[in-house]
Amino acid sequence: MVSPIKVQSKDLSVRYGSVEALKSISLDVYANEILSIIGPANSGKSTFLRCLNRFNDNQPNFSFKGLLTIDGQNIYADGNVEMLRKRVGMVFALPIVLPMTVFENVAYGLRRHGMKDKTQMESIVERSLKAAYLWDEVKDRLQEHAMKLSGGQQQRLCLARTLAVDPEIILYDEPCSGLDPISTAKIEEAMLRFKQNYTQILVTNNTKQAARVGDRTAFFLMGQLIEIGETKKLFTSPVDRRTDDYISGRFG
Repeated sequence: MVSPIKVQSKDLSVRYGSVEALKSISLDVYANEILSIIGPANSGKSTFLRCLNRFNDNQPNFSFKGLLTIDGQNIYADGNVEMLRKRVGMVFALPIVLPMTVFENVAYGLRRHGMKDKTQMESIVERSLKAAYLWDEVKDRLQEHAMKLSGGQQQRLCLARTLAVDPEIILYDEPCSGLDPISTAKIEEAMLRFKQNYTQILVTNNTKQAARVGDRTAFFLMGQLIEIGETKKLFTSPVDRRTDDYISGRFG
């Protein structure tokens, strides 16, 4: 049974002034799948990701054409960007830890959205930290400053903060680029478990990571979508030679 389409891009083109970052991107992302996006630097991967929660809106000279929908609704027709970002969480390459305690980092979004019930908040913080494979490491450190955590712990803390507001979609922009193998494995394990509840899109320069976690993989090159398909098939018998060249390390 084919999953319903959660995210759909139709002829999406993006410019930053005279620079065309995306060129007529059309692809579907299915509910509860992990879509890996690979490609060399400046291929438009992160630009596409940031369109999905409108992080590009404040970029100088940003403009776009085409259609981008979530559950069939045009996300650029709705002016409620804050609500969109509640539905579409994002984990960045470098952990963006807030200058506050571990607990308050996770509770930040809950407070922002008006939650005042302390017991409910504590329950959600604990649940989110457990889901991010961090609870056992920080349960006795919740009132410590979050900057005291290691880099890998900080990234999982950011993941927990994203989970706390109960998004529908999680975007990852190179989430493991600066992490050690153990922290990387924990994040990948969490991603695989999240498939029950979330749709996930992973931008990564690590083709092995894309192959490990992606149900399907898309290959971007110079702002174009070259091909998209089941991960195993794309990595073993890609349709386009450029995809094969990138995966095999002949360029990029």
